[in-house]
Amino acid sequence: MTKLLLSLHVLAAVLTVGPVTVAASMFPKSLRQALGSPGDADPVSTLGTLHRICRVYAAVGVAVPLFGFATASSMGVLGDVWLIVSILLTAAAAAVLALWILPAQEVALGAVRQPGGTSPLPRSAGQLPALTGVFNLLWATVTVLMIVRPGSTTGA
Repeated sequence: MTKLLLSLHVLAAVLTVGPVTVAASMFPKSLRQALGSPGDADPVSTLGTLHRICRVYAAVGVAVPLFGFATASSMGVLGDVWLIVSILLTAAAAAVLALWILPAQEVALGAVRQPGGTSPLPRSAGQLPALTGVFNLLWATVTVLMIVRPGSTTGA
């Protein structure tokens, strides 16, 4: 059962976190393109698609920690430090996405969709590249912790 849960956890992570990290990383460049060509609907459409990917896959991504907790429980590692740190970093990544990245994308998207595209961009839109970098760094750290598992004695 542990192998099935671990497989589902990894598949959920690859299929949900991967698209969010890529789409969130592409959003700032697409935003610059949309601002550089006011009136062009293609970059605005791309922004909408990227934001929708981030929103939908973030919601579906809840499966990752659910399968993760089930796997950790099955393996008997719920109290291990590497797992607790991973859980905290995952919560931090989710908070960065939900509290800063998604709202900033939404506001930026609203600004470029204004007729004439002349609305000033909010400050949060300028912070998107840094926020996305933090989000990606948190996930990369979690991934390394999940592979290396410092101090783990499970042998799995």
